[in-house]
Amino acid sequence: MRKLDTAALQALVERYFAAVDRKDVPGTLACFAPEAHFCIANHGTHYHGLEELRGMYERLNARYARVWHGEFDHVLDVPTQRAASRFRVENTSLTGEKFHKNNCNFFRVEDGRFVEVFVYMSGENSLG
Repeated sequence: MRKLDTAALQALVERYFAAVDRKDVPGTLACFAPEAHFCIANHGTHYHGLEELRGMYERLNARYARVWHGEFDHVLDVPTQRAASRFRVENTSLTGEKFHKNNCNFFRVEDGRFVEVFVYMSGENSLG
């Protein structure tokens, strides 16, 4: 099984967020293993596998004119292939209203792709 070094682990996380921000669903899904589990923990929402994830990202893209993630603080654990990221989110509605969030994501990686992601977000569930 391939393990990512510190730079590659951070690059995977940031490549994921960049794809989400571009509304690039295939690029976003390329960061996930086929059997990935995605949980929005503080909202009790779970997605399993690429098709459920595809639907989640397509709904996000339809709901917002623009999404942005930035100002990252990452904690990377190479031996366990885990990453924790704290960041700001700005979602712009289709009518131009802006919503700001502060989120934390916890990632588990196997063979260079996410197998598990736990999200804790402030405010309403924009991924639900």
